[in-house]
Amino acid sequence: MDASSKLAIVIGLCSLTTMINLLFGLLRNRTRKYSINWFLCIHAPIPFIFLARTFSHLGLAFVPLFVLAALTGQILGGKIEF
Repeated sequence: MDASSKLAIVIGLCSLTTMINLLFGLLRNRTRKYSINWFLCIHAPIPFIFLARTFSHLGLAFVPLFVLAALTGQILGGKIEF
């Protein structure tokens, strides 16, 4: 895999991670703090991100980047007002 295709995959997965966590951050904001649903809204996206990273054959070196993207999505999703 050359550098440009790896970069495209990393950018795509970071965008996907942020978008998924935006939705879950929005849902988390609408649940009671520290409830089961609140806990699930934080942790439910993790297996999907793990599978996407594993199937794209990216190493563990990119995990901190995906954690940052997930945190960004959760924070921004929690700030969305409808």
